[in-house]
Amino acid sequence: MKINKNLFYSRLFIVVLLLQLYLPSFKINLFFQLAVIILYFFFEFKKIPKLYFKKAVPLLILLFVGFIGTIINEYDKSQIIKDFFHFLKPVLGILIGYLFYKKIDNDLLFIKNVILAGFISAIIHFIILIFFADLSTGSVNSLREFSRDNFLELTSLFFLVGFKKIYKKNIDLKCNKIYLLVLILSCSLYLSRTMFLVSFVFIFSIFGYTKFNLKGLKIILVFMVAIGLFYAYLFSVKIDRNKAGIESFLYKVKIAPSELFNTKIDRENHKDLWDHWRGYEAKRALVLMEDKPISYIIGTGFGSLVNLKFKAPLDGEKKGMKYISELHNGYVYVLYKTGFIGLLIYFFFLISLYKEIYKKEVFETVFISAIGIIYLITTLTITGLFNNRDVFVFILGGLLVFNSKKKGQI
Repeated sequence: MKINKNLFYSRLFIVVLLLQLYLPSFKINLFFQLAVIILYFFFEFKKIPKLYFKKAVPLLILLFVGFIGTIINEYDKSQIIKDFFHFLKPVLGILIGYLFYKKIDNDLLFIKNVILAGFISAIIHFIILIFFADLSTGSVNSLREFSRDNFLELTSLFFLVGFKKIYKKNIDLKCNKIYLLVLILSCSLYLSRTMFLVSFVFIFSIFGYTKFNLKGLKIILVFMVAIGLFYAYLFSVKIDRNKAGIESFLYKVKIAPSELFNTKIDRENHKDLWDHWRGYEAKRALVLMEDKPISYIIGTGFGSLVNLKFKAPLDGEKKGMKYISELHNGYVYVLYKTGFIGLLIYFFFLISLYKEIYKKEVFETVFISAIGIIYLITTLTITGLFNNRDVFVFILGGLLVFNSKKKGQI
C-alpha cells in the first residue's frame, strides 16, 4: 500500500499543532516532536537543509550562550536539561514546519492545513465550553478555566482574511463562510487580552500599516490615542475584579500595565500578589542578577532558578514553589538565562522576522513579519518564543520555506 506523503505529513503537522495546545505536558510534546523529526529522516533519508540553519542561526547561538553561565556555576542536572530543552523547543518547531512543507511543496495546502487545524481547535473549544465549563455563573474565569489563549485559531482566522486581501479571492475551501464564522466566534469566547492585541497586529500587517512610513505611523498613532482614551475611561470608573461577565474582563485589561511593571507588592495580600505577579517574579530575577554582575553579560545559565522568597501556590500543591525556572516576562527570562548577549541575539532574530514586511508583499512576508511583531509583544507577557504552548514556530517554519522558494533560494 502506497502512502500519500503529502496527506501523511499534512495530517501529522495538524496533530503536532493540536497536541501543542491540548496536551499539557511539555515533556510529552517535546518527545513527540523529536519522534516526528526522527520519523521524517527515517523515511526521507535527507539532511537538514542548509537554508534552515541559516534561518535558525540566532536560536542555535542562543542555545550555546545559555551554557556559558552553566559552566561557571553549579546547578542541578535535571534543571539544566529542562532549560536546554525549553530553549531547544522553538528550534525543533521551526524545523518540523520547514521539513514537512519543503517536502510537501504546496503553499496552498500549507495554508489550508493551518486553517483546518484552527477550525478543529475551535470545535474542541466549543465542546470544552459546553461540557466542562460552568457557563451559568456568567464568569470570565469560567470561560477561561479550560481554555486560555489560542493563537492557532487566531492565525487560521487571519489566514482566511489575509488570503482574500492579498490574492483578491477566497481560498478554495468548502463552506468558507462557516470556517470564518466558527473561528470568529471561538476566538471571541476566549476573552483574551493578548489575543485581542495580536488581532490588531495581524490586521495592521495585512493592510501594510506596520511599516515605518507616514501611513503606518498615522494609523499606529490613531490606535495609540484610542488605547489611551480607552484606559482613561477604565481608570475613571470603578471596576470590581470579582464581578461576573464583562466587568471582570475589563478589570484584567485595566490592570495589564501594572501587572507587568508594578513590583511593589504585599506578598501577604493575595489579591495584590496575583494582580502583579509578572512584575514580582521579574523583579526577583533582576535582584538575583545584581549579586553576580557578570550575569548581566552572560546570564546565569541553563539550570538557574529564581528564588521567590516564599512558597507560591503555582504547582497545584499545598506546599507551593519557592524556586521557579521560567518567567512570564520573556525578556527578563532570556536576560536571566543568557544575559545581554542572549537578549541581543533574541532581538536580532525577531527584528529579522519583522523586516520581511519591507520586501515584496506576498502572503509569506506579511505573516512572517506579523509573527515577528507578535513575538516582540508576547515576550513581555507570556514568554513569547519560549511559551510552552506556542504554535507560531511550526507555522513559521512553513512560511519560511515558501518565502525562500519565492525568492528563488530553494
